[in-house]
Amino acid sequence: MISDQLNHASIIDSIRLAKTITKCQTAVYRHSDMADLEDKLKAATHARLKLIFTDGVFSMEGDIAKLPDIVALARQYDAVVAMDDSHATGVLGRSGRGTADHYGMLGQVDIITSTLGKALGGAAGGFTAGPAALADYLTQRSRPQLFSNALPPTVAGSALAAVQYLEHHPERVTRLHEHARYFRERLLALGFKPLPGETPIVPVILGETAQAIRMSEALLDEGVFVTGFGYPVVPQGHARIRCQLSAAHTRDDLDFALSAFKRAGTRLRLV
Repeated sequence: MISDQLNHASIIDSIRLAKTITKCQTAVYRHSDMADLEDKLKAATHARLKLIFTDGVFSMEGDIAKLPDIVALARQYDAVVAMDDSHATGVLGRSGRGTADHYGMLGQVDIITSTLGKALGGAAGGFTAGPAALADYLTQRSRPQLFSNALPPTVAGSALAAVQYLEHHPERVTRLHEHARYFRERLLALGFKPLPGETPIVPVILGETAQAIRMSEALLDEGVFVTGFGYPVVPQGHARIRCQLSAAHTRDDLDFALSAFKRAGTRLRLV
């Protein structure tokens, strides 16, 4: 199992569990470094099964996996690609179908996992999409599937309605990306350091953990809820607050938040 360095903690924990149970070998490649991924694949040529696991959108960085390159390497070295698309479902692609749609690669990813609890309404539950044989196997053998209650009908119904709504209203996705571009540009103009990207996850780097926590608290005082993250969630010296935009926001909402950033950042001498 070969995993991106910045994969979500849930992926890391699942790989640790698999390693304990199956004694499989694991490797980690530097974030989005395709040369390093290829080196790891070359080192695993003896393996009966090689699985590359990546996020579609990385939750703390807001950047998008290099899916075309990953899939090309997987085909070259006879590997399987598994992608968690929890931060891309409802966000990327013409109608929000995710990272594969963003790259025009629908049907080319072997396994996709995602959630119903983020862009699709913030409810509960998730899914694994893949070949029918895999779905049948998981239905029979997946312990979280076998030993958990089914989703409440209200949750399943609302998630289905959200998917259907997205299919008929692709302009929501367009509006979301317009918000993200505007918000990043205005943060830069104010003197902050948002990480570059094209997703509505906008991390603003502040440096030390204490600064991120103080900024988060100052923004809450201004009426804006943004969570601060520090070590060990992110590397030391790269503490940040992570903004997450919604298509439901208005331009007035964004300007309100930006004004709060300006006041809080000035008061804390961050800008």
